[in-house]
Parts: sequence; structure tokens; C-alpha cells
Amino acid sequence: MSTLEQRCPCLSGDTYSACCGRFHSKAALPPTAEWLMRSRYSAFACGDAHYLLNTWHPLTRPDSLELAVSITWRRLDILRTVRGSLLDTEGIVEFIAHYREDGISGQQHESSRFLKEGRAWYYLDAVSDDTPLR
Repeated sequence: MSTLEQRCPCLSGDTYSACCGRFHSKAALPPTAEWLMRSRYSAFACGDAHYLLNTWHPLTRPDSLELAVSITWRRLDILRTVRGSLLDTEGIVEFIAHYREDGISGQQHESSRFLKEGRAWYYLDAVSDDTPLR
């Protein structure tokens, strides 16, 4: 089975091509902050640093990004979203990303802040639970 026909790494239940693959290929834009979060997780899982940089807000985007090849991303759990819907221009997505590195399981728990400019959502930064939206 080709990568496009495999289940999407974000675990939406769809195939990669019907889910995050369409965002990675620029065939569509993620419509919500949660979909951008899912597509960024899938980009980490697929090793797509270019997509990650392109969806990072210019105010906080690093000059470059090297992904650790020793990490295998295993599962994404979305815990909550604050705003970030089709009609919003900002939102927060709290998630846990599970991974394995050198045979050891780990997880990254984060609340990420997103901004929408025009039709495109961007990852801004990680925030603590008491950080207000703009």
C-alpha cells in the first residue's frame, strides 16, 4: 500500500491523502487551528520540515529546523481546543504527542497557540494554561 493510501499519522481515521496529505501537498489549507495542529503532527511523523516551517508564524519561526530521525511519532491525542474554528482568528489546541526514541516511550504535552491570517492558520508558540489569547 502506498503512503497516500495508509492511515493518516494524526489518527483521524482517514487515509493520509484524504487527510493531512492534502495540506502537505498544498491542495488545501487547514480550515481550523485543530486541523493545522493535526497536519503539523503528521508533518513531524512524515519528516516534512518544510511544511512545519511554512506553517510557523513569521514572528516566531526559526531560520531552520532539523527533525530528529531517531524519533518515531506514535499517536496524537487532542485534549481540548479554545476557539480556533472557521470564523476565529486565534485559537489554542492542547495535545499529547506520543513517541518512541531509541526504544523508550515518551510524550510531549503542550498547549499551542495559533493565529489565522487571511485564510491560513499558523502555529505561533507554546503557551501555559494561564496565557490569554491576544
